[in-house]
Amino acid sequence: MKIALVILHADPARGGAERYTIDLASALAQRRHDVHLLAQTFADVPKGVTSAAMPTSITRTLSYRQFVSGVSAHIAKTKFDIVHAMLPVLQCDVYHPHAGLAAEAAEKANRYFNPRRMAMARVERKILCRDDTPMVISLSEYVKASFSRHYPLRADRIATLFNAVDLAKFNPSSTGDARSRIRQQFNIDPDKIVALMIAQDFERKGLREAIAATAKVADSRLVLLVVGKEKTRNYEESIERTPAADHVIFAGPTTDPRSFYAAADFFVLPTRHDPCSLVVLEALAMGLPVISTIFNGACEIMTEGTHGHVLKDPADVDSLAAAMKGMLVKEVRERMSQACFELRPRLAYERHLDGLMKIYESALKHH
Repeated sequence: MKIALVILHADPARGGAERYTIDLASALAQRRHDVHLLAQTFADVPKGVTSAAMPTSITRTLSYRQFVSGVSAHIAKTKFDIVHAMLPVLQCDVYHPHAGLAAEAAEKANRYFNPRRMAMARVERKILCRDDTPMVISLSEYVKASFSRHYPLRADRIATLFNAVDLAKFNPSSTGDARSRIRQQFNIDPDKIVALMIAQDFERKGLREAIAATAKVADSRLVLLVVGKEKTRNYEESIERTPAADHVIFAGPTTDPRSFYAAADFFVLPTRHDPCSLVVLEALAMGLPVISTIFNGACEIMTEGTHGHVLKDPADVDSLAAAMKGMLVKEVRERMSQACFELRPRLAYERHLDGLMKIYESALKHH
């Protein structure tokens, strides 16, 4: 099958959608499909995958419009069996909005006006309000519930496909000396208990609340290790003269999240909205108990108190602090870690790919 995967930036360091796309390209190529990556920039192209650079421009909005036009032109001259888009483009067979619907994001952006989000929402509306709508992939039931609020989609045009993890890659036995290496790199003593947060868009993902909760726990053993590409100056300045100052470490971006999972004792992501956080699933696969929220579709695989904690209110710092404090008990972490390992078969990438191929087959029937 000749498959085009469409993403703005083919760079796994940029976030979950980008990493998913690169991993998917590699996995499909390994299944002997003819895979093409259509993107504006590339940081990583898997072996056996063809890359095609799309045009860009000087502003984010114009750049997106150029991208949409470029994708349309490329598809017109290069015939594909399946065009699988991770963001709104005018021609696609499968639409897979990893950050949730563009219409919903634009709705939330109205008060401060984000022209690129508005442009994405307009393109999305064109493809989802026409008769020949693409198959739409929902990452979770949490996301699926929002679809009917925005578009009159038929039930047979929506598929729920939970994210997956490369279990061979995200396996504690494959990380070697990463735990001690990362801790030495960031001067974290071996006896410290590390709460890990890996995120882009720190405000939405709850970094401010995680820092406040760390300060509220006020335990010398606890360290919050924050990994992400976003600027941290405002956060660092806000905690300079607070009890959290000695308990929060900003590690910057990484292309190797496995090492950080290996160095941590539990994972924290008090997000306000996350369709199905890939980092949460990776953490679970690595045996890390997770603290997140009901606004994260990835938590649908978790059981409260068994694999970690699923908080009802992302802004409730007291509840977050209580959950983090509970993780300081070694026996609790060990029990939860074992339960997390038992989730691994449900996260298998092969299972995900089999489900995706069925979605492709359904899309082909509507060509």
